[in-house]
Amino acid sequence: MDVPEFNRRAWDRQAAAGNRWTVPVGPGVIAAAREGRWEVILTPVKPVPREWFGDLAGRDVLALASGGGQQAPVLAAAGANVTVLDNSPAQLDRDRGVAGRDGLALRLELGDMRDLSRFPDRSFDLVFHPASNTFVPDVRPVWRECYRVLRPGGRLMSGLVQPALFLFDDEDVDRGVFTARHALPYSDLEARDPERLARMEAEGEPLSFGHTLEDLVGGQLEAGFALVALYEDRWPEHPLDRFLAPLFATLALKPA
Repeated sequence: MDVPEFNRRAWDRQAAAGNRWTVPVGPGVIAAAREGRWEVILTPVKPVPREWFGDLAGRDVLALASGGGQQAPVLAAAGANVTVLDNSPAQLDRDRGVAGRDGLALRLELGDMRDLSRFPDRSFDLVFHPASNTFVPDVRPVWRECYRVLRPGGRLMSGLVQPALFLFDDEDVDRGVFTARHALPYSDLEARDPERLARMEAEGEPLSFGHTLEDLVGGQLEAGFALVALYEDRWPEHPLDRFLAPLFATLALKPA
């Protein structure tokens, strides 16, 4: 199966349906960001600490798999030069709409987060990567490409899904049944039967993949990054939120 194409169609449908992650920020958010009052998220709830960013003015930022008109326009209004790469044309349209409405300069690129070959080495000061790597089968190419396109001293901010969430079948969890059924790493392609995959496609549900901690964190270290900060975050809508923090975020540096 062509995973990027499957998920591209799925996220286009999610945008049409008004999924939470496809609703652009309003003009008031952009106006506040221009005055220095802003925050963005890598995970569902907790804002990224401002000290993770340093001075954004004039910095070259790659908003990686971060379409939807939410984080990238805020970072641009805060003074950064922002490029958005996303797999979904509809998600990029959300950013395009905010940029046109509020007079922001955003460079929009359609593509797979694992392939940044269109960007030369050392193109960016910061890669801002929300919890979207769960939609690719192999996350390690993402970390290698991020390392390549960052300048020395550059920062990688990543939102990550707790691997334990993938141990349980979604339909069971929705019924309050928490029986471990799946091994890690997890793949929808291996765990779902053909009828269920067909239903996912019909309903616009993207394919998901549960990566191990070795891939999520160890993969960043293997690529050459130094991990310098981490926080966990809640996901109140998820039934497992009462047992553990379903997501976490990392800040990693490319050595100067």
